[in-house]
Amino acid sequence: MSDERAFIPLAIAILTVSDTRSLEDDRSGAVLVERLTANGHRLADRQIVTDDVDAIQAAVQDWCHRTDVDVVITTGGTGFTGRDVTPEALEPLFEKRMEGFSTVFHRISYDKIGVSTIQSRATGGVINATFVFALPGSPGACRDGWDHILEPQLDYRHKPCNFVEIMPRLDEHLRRGGRST
Repeated sequence: MSDERAFIPLAIAILTVSDTRSLEDDRSGAVLVERLTANGHRLADRQIVTDDVDAIQAAVQDWCHRTDVDVVITTGGTGFTGRDVTPEALEPLFEKRMEGFSTVFHRISYDKIGVSTIQSRATGGVINATFVFALPGSPGACRDGWDHILEPQLDYRHKPCNFVEIMPRLDEHLRRGGRST
């Protein structure tokens, strides 16, 4: 009997946060779409919203309450300028924050861009039993985040553990009457 697990494709929604991009020139969103589909996952939806807390929250909450979306990845709005509000939009919605996502992202980023990695506020967490990840708005950061963190963690075959195998248990607190968004 083989110990090999079968691949489980996920439905992933991509949100680009930008005041200036359109689907035609959104290179960061395109990198994520290309990588997730090349890995056998399905693009559940793709949108662009402006750097606005309410717009970001509305799109992400909509996806996190749909049964046909397993994961949400945002790109953009994680810097320090006045318009960068993605962490401010997402973190209050997190039922569980994933501290390790930011830590590992910065470790990988440091190898590529050195101390400039401190200019990113990449974050991750769980909203309504849906994994949500916020990556910076550069194609390179999206490649690094996907290739080195998300690709292996969103693959059920990855050992010793991965996000896919715990997905059925993400809503335990909701089923017990715990806090929900």
